[in-house]
Amino acid sequence: MSGMTAPRADQVGSLLRPAELREAWAALFAGRLDRANMAEIEDRAIIAAIAGQQATGIDVYTDGEFRRIIYLTGLIDAVDGFTPGQGSTLRWRVDPGQQVPPEVQNIAQAVVTDRLRPNRRIAAHEAAFLREHAPGPFKVTLPSPAHYTSGGYQAGVTDRFYPTRSDLTRHLTEILAEEAASLARDGVPYVQVDSPTYSIFWDPSHFIEQSMGRQADDLLEEMIGSDNAVLDAARGGGALTAVHMCRGNASGAWLASGGYEPSAEKLFAGLRCDRLLLEYDSDRAGGFEPLRLVPDDKTVVLGLVSTKSGTLERRDDLLRRIEEAARFVPLERLALSPQCGFASTFRGNPLTEDQQWAKLALVASIAREVWG
Repeated sequence: MSGMTAPRADQVGSLLRPAELREAWAALFAGRLDRANMAEIEDRAIIAAIAGQQATGIDVYTDGEFRRIIYLTGLIDAVDGFTPGQGSTLRWRVDPGQQVPPEVQNIAQAVVTDRLRPNRRIAAHEAAFLREHAPGPFKVTLPSPAHYTSGGYQAGVTDRFYPTRSDLTRHLTEILAEEAASLARDGVPYVQVDSPTYSIFWDPSHFIEQSMGRQADDLLEEMIGSDNAVLDAARGGGALTAVHMCRGNASGAWLASGGYEPSAEKLFAGLRCDRLLLEYDSDRAGGFEPLRLVPDDKTVVLGLVSTKSGTLERRDDLLRRIEEAARFVPLERLALSPQCGFASTFRGNPLTEDQQWAKLALVASIAREVWG
């Protein structure tokens, strides 16, 4: 494990983009702003976001993923061979009485349309900027290879370069593992792999949509193996490592529901990470019982605070739920975080920046009360 003190008050990665940054993205897309000026605006926004995080008392800093349109597009920007928006459309869901937000209705996955060729490092600039400006421990997130091997693999197109999905997975894993190793060499103390695709194993309807006919056991083994290659590369360089799992997060919408039980034994034991960041903010995640299967060498970060609305959780409710989780994992191996990022896409979730900071401050305050 890394020499970094493991944070009790954690966070997943993305933060709400300020108005100036959202307007700059619009201007960039419209051709009214060049990339150099965009970078200056990103730098200012990240410095302000770091100050906002510091004020909350959170234990680990991020850059809010402000340099990414979507949390996973860092790889697409750094690797030639993807064509964005040409893949299958994700089937987003909302709670009864709500409507799927227009900005996510037609989000389509990127398709691999050529042999993948890195054109630069994926997150080197993000890491360097955080190393210079973060006043404490920071993390950099990388997407799981599994993101790109279901909707991103298109028969008649991708198979000209990768005969099978497994061939594509292996190449993506090599690219991401090299980046993870480089981040650790660069001094990044904490590397997180975002793997929401595991939610297909908790929701039968979602599995049918995303598995592309592959057998569940074979697919789970391949996904764990590819994530482990990335995690091993980061751990080998001395970084603390984590895997984040959720059920989809875009403008308050979600993709899957169901508890962790169907894959918990293989998943929790098989992943070679230090920390599991698990979504637990709603009934969609089920109960804490699957946590009995978490090995003694892992910390469970309870994602009890929702990023899908601005309603601030009750302090007593969070304390009670931590106590419930401690029936299955000892308190000393628990930590606390929001359930996901606040802005998996640059448009962000339906809450204000003040509400975001209040939620992070609540996470930090509860962590101090429970763990000191």
